[in-house]
Amino acid sequence: MSKTRSLLGAGVLLISAGAQATEPAGLKSALAGERLGLLPAMQFRLSNGNCPDCVTIKQGLWYFQNEVLAVPLPSQPVSSFKQGADIVRGTKEWAPEGARDQLALPGLVWLGAPHILDDARILADGAHVRSSDDAVTSLTLAPKLASNLSYWDPKTTAFFARREVRMRGTYSEAEGKPSFVARTVWPKDFAIDQSKMRAQPLGKDESFATYVRAEGGGASSPFSTRLLWERKPGQARQWQEKPVIGVMLNGAQGDDDEAYGGHFAVATGYLGRQGEWSDWIVNNFYNLDSVSEKGIIAAPVPMDNYLMDLNSGQQYYRPSYMLVAVLNNARTAAAYQGGVQRVFNQFYRHDFTYQHAKANCTGISLDVFKGLGWNIPQRGPTSNLKALGAYAYLSAKDRSLASGRKIYDYLTEEQVRLYPAVAFEAAGNDLLQLVGATKGKARKLTAYEKQLQGDIEALVLVRIPQIPSSRVMGSNPVFSFSEYMKRTPPNQADWKIVPVGARPFPDALRDANTPPPKASSPVPLPVAGIALAGAIGIGALIRRRRKPRPNAG
Repeated sequence: MSKTRSLLGAGVLLISAGAQATEPAGLKSALAGERLGLLPAMQFRLSNGNCPDCVTIKQGLWYFQNEVLAVPLPSQPVSSFKQGADIVRGTKEWAPEGARDQLALPGLVWLGAPHILDDARILADGAHVRSSDDAVTSLTLAPKLASNLSYWDPKTTAFFARREVRMRGTYSEAEGKPSFVARTVWPKDFAIDQSKMRAQPLGKDESFATYVRAEGGGASSPFSTRLLWERKPGQARQWQEKPVIGVMLNGAQGDDDEAYGGHFAVATGYLGRQGEWSDWIVNNFYNLDSVSEKGIIAAPVPMDNYLMDLNSGQQYYRPSYMLVAVLNNARTAAAYQGGVQRVFNQFYRHDFTYQHAKANCTGISLDVFKGLGWNIPQRGPTSNLKALGAYAYLSAKDRSLASGRKIYDYLTEEQVRLYPAVAFEAAGNDLLQLVGATKGKARKLTAYEKQLQGDIEALVLVRIPQIPSSRVMGSNPVFSFSEYMKRTPPNQADWKIVPVGARPFPDALRDANTPPPKASSPVPLPVAGIALAGAIGIGALIRRRRKPRPNAG
């Protein structure tokens, strides 16, 4: 006789048929006793995008119709938004002094699965997992997406079989046989352990760029942490349960010539008692209007999902690097998280759209900091002059003004907003300067910068290797346009590119008061100005030549 029961009172149903199996130790609801970044998970409930009574905006839910979400309980305050596309202005108006008294809840957090199995070990056969009470449960992997180029293979099994893991997935019992379908596998030895860390500031000939480039990007290097700076050296470190801001840089893929620029995101949360950080929330911006071959959807996601989801996890296709600011006060992290949650609402509503040059993962993330008042020093565009030449060349070569406009936008965009690696380096350099670890050009600090300066207890670099799988190893991301062009084949027809399908935004979900974002003109204003000036000059020359000459008689 079959029966249905609830797991740990969290509203998650497990189906059991016949004899009842014993639940393995470490199994729980994805919300039980957990944190979602800076917030207790008890303030959320499990749902999916088909949720008629959720307080989440309908546009956000539309993207996750069949995905497991954490959504706010009805009694909780939820992040609002300011209609419009100006992230900096909207954030500045929301938090004029770069601070808010209370962190509201995001409309959704993408969990991907309803259960967690902690303190477990995957057996060498890859088909079973042993829990801390020695119970053995059948293990199945979440299916590989058809569009994903690679997946878990025997190398992956061997990697995880050597260590204790924490998994997100779906637990079930049928005929008394327990089974766990894993969607995310997190290596628990990837810990930020303060007791094992020694001070190692950047050396005379070192920089964030050399750190990222070391060992070819470190895809096959061991997980490592490095203490760059601490406020009270020599004293006992008390980082347990301290709030953090994490600046995340993901490297270059080894099998996609369009992905050498890497990826950028900002995370917030608390450092666990044993150095845990899998429950930090990563604010992950991707293009909503195309379907990722790896199943990635822009959303706030737990760190273990962001890095280690079997399909969409960053570590399955490139190495990563993170600069962690350990804080003595949650206010600077909470201000960022509150601000970026509002931006997600604007993003889901299509108040603005993802643009690879003007509004990519880096630019969107940093615009929130800028709105709060962190003015990371800029470096300027690559070259306005080169942009004009490249526009003319590609427009003629490809017979497409849109092709010329694309390269023009890349070359004229501020490099700190454009390149993830440049943003990572610029943010790191400025943090070191703010805390007095290095010298730089003095500037008048904003209220938020003063908070950041006073709240940072330590700065830690983290190197995260790529998980072995059937995918070729990645490398460090590029720091410039010229570096990007050196890596790619001279003939674009030879580039390795993964085509993706479009995901049109339904007109029914558009706010009637918010017109669709305007596409940029295929002819940039400076080019149009030069063309107009040229036309005027040519016209004047023609008129002068045609002007009748007086008779000489």
